[in-house]
Amino acid sequence: MAETGERGHGGAGAVVSLGDSWENDDRAAGPRPEDDTGRGIVVAFGQTLKTLRLRQGLEREEFGRRLGYSASTIASFEQGRRIPTPRTIERADEELGADGLLCLWKEQLERAQYPVFFQGMAALEKEAMELLAYDTLVVNGLLQTEEYMRSLLTMRRPPLKQDTIEQRVTARLARQDVLDREPAPLLSFVIDESVLRRRYGGTDVQRGQLEHLLLVGQRRNVELQVMPLDCVESAGVDGPFTLVVRRDGKQFVYAEAQATSSLETDPARAALAASRYGIIRSQALAPRESMAFVEGLLRSL
Repeated sequence: MAETGERGHGGAGAVVSLGDSWENDDRAAGPRPEDDTGRGIVVAFGQTLKTLRLRQGLEREEFGRRLGYSASTIASFEQGRRIPTPRTIERADEELGADGLLCLWKEQLERAQYPVFFQGMAALEKEAMELLAYDTLVVNGLLQTEEYMRSLLTMRRPPLKQDTIEQRVTARLARQDVLDREPAPLLSFVIDESVLRRRYGGTDVQRGQLEHLLLVGQRRNVELQVMPLDCVESAGVDGPFTLVVRRDGKQFVYAEAQATSSLETDPARAALAASRYGIIRSQALAPRESMAFVEGLLRSL
């Protein structure tokens, strides 16, 4: 899981997806649907929302006031131009007396905010019993501070629109809920030393990111390791990748580079990636040594 953490899902082999198009209208109101299928789902939800509102005899202004939105935002929900947050859906369901009808859409709407190639992995991340990540370019998305995220997204070329940056930050922060999920998944991250030394966004951003890593590293279900630059051997020379183990034991391998992502579902290849990750962990500094290394970097800033 590299900077974006955007992925796909497919059949027995690797699924490769090109492109990286995200859109957003309003950070608080939610993102736009990412593909035609997603748009169809969001439009259908919007029509249902409008029908229930009209049955209650509510104008958009009044309904929006109850939910904390403007009438124009309610219109965008009903017309399928924006996706409401899960909490907004729950509140709308209560206000309209829908008895859970609107809440049935939450999972489908959540998937609709992502590109097709990420929807499968987004679901896998939530089902992960174990997640193992090796990163050589940037800090893993699940470990990034908001300031670090913004710095990375601002550096993208061609430049991203500001509302797109806001949407991506919101989505990435939401993915970090996996850190607090119960039952807690086992999370392992091996980070190349060069990633920790890069001052993306400046010294203050780097300092905040290193401090955050120290905090996350204290969690009992998280192990952070550093791959030192002076390591004479590394099984990770092929680049960064993430291995996800689902609750049923099935393994998936994700990798991305230059707006191209792949999700490997072949059991044999996933098993090889798991073995490779084991070697990488053995070559990296131990977790306790790694935390001491990060502390040393902090003192040097």
